[in-house]
Amino acid sequence: MITVHHLNNSRSQRILWMLEELGLPYEVKRYQRKPSMQAPDELRKVHPLGKSPVITDGDKVLAESGAILEYLSETYGGGRFTPALGTPERLNYTYFMHYAEGSLMPLLFMKLVFGMLPARVPFLMRPVARAIAGGADKTLLMPQIGNHFMFLEGELMRREWFAGAEFTAADIQMSFPLEAATARSPMINKMPKLKGFLDRIHARPAYKRALEKGGVYELAK
Repeated sequence: MITVHHLNNSRSQRILWMLEELGLPYEVKRYQRKPSMQAPDELRKVHPLGKSPVITDGDKVLAESGAILEYLSETYGGGRFTPALGTPERLNYTYFMHYAEGSLMPLLFMKLVFGMLPARVPFLMRPVARAIAGGADKTLLMPQIGNHFMFLEGELMRREWFAGAEFTAADIQMSFPLEAATARSPMINKMPKLKGFLDRIHARPAYKRALEKGGVYELAK
């Protein structure tokens, strides 16, 4: 039995979705974020970094969304959700499995951190903090995020899914940063291909079942 150590409002929602797509039995062990939005200390008993997602499968303990998705696909997928080696689709698949957390999420995380900064400093320092956060958002973060959105919109003009014509684990991996982007920037709603992608994944029965299993799923703005 696979156990998903599931932190609320987190990347581990992707793992529940993948398991539902595969039709695998699994157990959900729930963890709640602290008021600081950090993961609780109990997760360190599962993995030294105390992060989520983490799964246990027999004697295996595996962390990192992309690694977990690839493990599940390769171990239980029977050829589903991973394009064949040596194909253009496999190259796209590999790229977006790494791009989601390596390129896009760091920018969105920085936007979240700068957005929270004014409320986290002493009252008298808040005007300065707001000026710094606003300047970083306007001159650094939004131009880069906008560039990424244009890139992704262009990719989905060429094919229906991120790897190719078929839905793959790369689409599951890309779901979290795009959902986070929707929460933190209205720009994405003006891009029909990206909005269409989100509409398609949200309509998948396995996605809906994963939401029922995972509970409330709200991303910080």
